[in-house]
Amino acid sequence: MPDCLATPDKALYTDFAVIWPSGGEPGHICEQGSGALADTEGTKTGEPAAKSGGRKPRQQEQSLRFRVHEVLESGRSSGALGLAFEALLILLIITNVAAVTIETMPQFGTAYHKWFNYFEIVSVAIFTAEYVLRLWTAPEDPRFSDNPTRARLRFALQPYMVIDFLAFAPAYVALFIPIADLRILRMFRLLRLLKMARYSPAVSTLIHVLSQERRALFGTLLLLLCVMCMSAEFMYIAEGHVQPNVFGTLPDCMYWAIVTLTTVGYGDKVPITQLGRLIAGVTMILGLGLFALPVGIISASFLSEIRRRDFVVTWNMISQIPLFAGLEVAALNELMVMLRSYMIDENLPVVVAGEPAVAMYFIVSGQAMMETAERKIRLNPGAFFGEDALLQSKPYEATVIAHSQLRLLALQASDFAILIRKHPGVRRRIERISLRRQEKFHKRRGPDVEVDE
Repeated sequence: MPDCLATPDKALYTDFAVIWPSGGEPGHICEQGSGALADTEGTKTGEPAAKSGGRKPRQQEQSLRFRVHEVLESGRSSGALGLAFEALLILLIITNVAAVTIETMPQFGTAYHKWFNYFEIVSVAIFTAEYVLRLWTAPEDPRFSDNPTRARLRFALQPYMVIDFLAFAPAYVALFIPIADLRILRMFRLLRLLKMARYSPAVSTLIHVLSQERRALFGTLLLLLCVMCMSAEFMYIAEGHVQPNVFGTLPDCMYWAIVTLTTVGYGDKVPITQLGRLIAGVTMILGLGLFALPVGIISASFLSEIRRRDFVVTWNMISQIPLFAGLEVAALNELMVMLRSYMIDENLPVVVAGEPAVAMYFIVSGQAMMETAERKIRLNPGAFFGEDALLQSKPYEATVIAHSQLRLLALQASDFAILIRKHPGVRRRIERISLRRQEKFHKRRGPDVEVDE
């Protein structure tokens, strides 16, 4: 065991774990609360190099698979390679939809038929490779980290993966079944546009909103159908005997009713009696109200989803932060008002080194990764960061990125100043805990690891 962890004191690891940089021994993690150093690939730290040499290819495979998974799933958040891959796929999707559209125009489809085929082959090859790579890296997703085969099967049934499969599968159908209707296959090629949902947070949010509000939307649909049937029946009674060729059947009247309710009004079916015109006017007004309902439901839910990171601060949440344990009631009451709460998605930055300090953050749930020039620190629930920058009125010295979905409490700089001025004990507590953490880092410097504070 390295000297950096020889001390029996494990208190340091209740809030965070240290991941030493590549300058020391790469791949070693101080696990939370364990007081032991474990290799990220599962080998013991004291194991001789010769003993672990046989496992190196497996370790390299896992490392490569994790990197590929990070590029595929995190996109631009994983770095320049992820950003390039994401941009390439978005461009490929857009050009595919444009190609499918232009190919139906005789002057282009006939003249450039060969080039359209070449482009389709390249596109299918890229989409197929992307799909296979996503399946290969599926075990890297914590949700699918059980048996690799079972994990990949479950991963393949995810909505986005089904869309990815439909994006290239029709091409193989056309290859092996030449008699297949090309018009239907072309329609499936347009499904490639749905792949954009993976790279557009707004589209993903809208899909989630529609799923969340499906019961309310279904209710408005039923109401619309009821009003349509009633309007069609009234119009059939009022106009059926006057215009038998126009309103002579109930289906004809239903067609008129839905066109009128949607305020389209083609003008191909027009009532001529006073009663019929009255029914038409009432139907138009009802149509405006009925179609305003789903619009209001979707827009309100969409706005709520965008702001879903904000949630109510409760006593239960505050009690999960060790720093607040034992504070006087007056200080806790003020904190309840001052603290703002957020949900941060995985791989998104919370603070960036060099930026002005605007708040101090407390982790309620999830994990974050604090990255400095010398080391990485994993922050677990109950940890806090940003306090030094606020206390010393300087920019953030480290970048903190969400390692998983984070639930945070934020104390703005202005509120922080008011709190420590009114309650000096809070400042002393923050300074004491911060100093204790730094001292424990100094004590845990190993002979083969150089960590500069």
